[in-house]
Amino acid sequence: MTEIFTQTTAQASWCRRTPKGGKSREVPLPRSVAARLRRHAEDCPPVAVTLPWGTLTGEPRTVELYLTTPAGTALTRSIFNSGVWKPAIRATGIPDDRHNGMHVLRHTYASVLLDAGESIKALSAYLGHADPGFTLRTYTHLLPTSEDRTRRAIDKALGEDQADEDGTEARDGLETA
Repeated sequence: MTEIFTQTTAQASWCRRTPKGGKSREVPLPRSVAARLRRHAEDCPPVAVTLPWGTLTGEPRTVELYLTTPAGTALTRSIFNSGVWKPAIRATGIPDDRHNGMHVLRHTYASVLLDAGESIKALSAYLGHADPGFTLRTYTHLLPTSEDRTRRAIDKALGEDQADEDGTEARDGLETA
């Protein structure tokens, strides 16, 4: 996402701007996500919206929004959180608290990439962190232990199943966000 939409509280108007920190970022788009977006666009065609860029008096620009409200307006974090995320959390019986807020999606994304072996440097860029050290400090508890990584690497090289002889799964040292 290179742009986000913000609502100014003073005038309750909308404008487009770059994400937090004023910088855009590029994140690789997996084929599976691209396919889901294509299907979504077939079911719910993108809506063209013209908004000022950066500030309420900025140059108007038209973009196609792939995620909108039923009324065809920009789907903001607060609208998604109150209208989609929190009802889904409550329906599953998961506690509706700050530990299960929408921000957990970001941590889930990070943990999936780390489990797949993505580097801290690349993850830092995807998340928009200025310092990979911050990313490492934030997500270090999600990294597999060195011993577990070593076991998995050798098992994989030898073509061995990672289950113990008694049939239980090998412990990988990963925790969820």
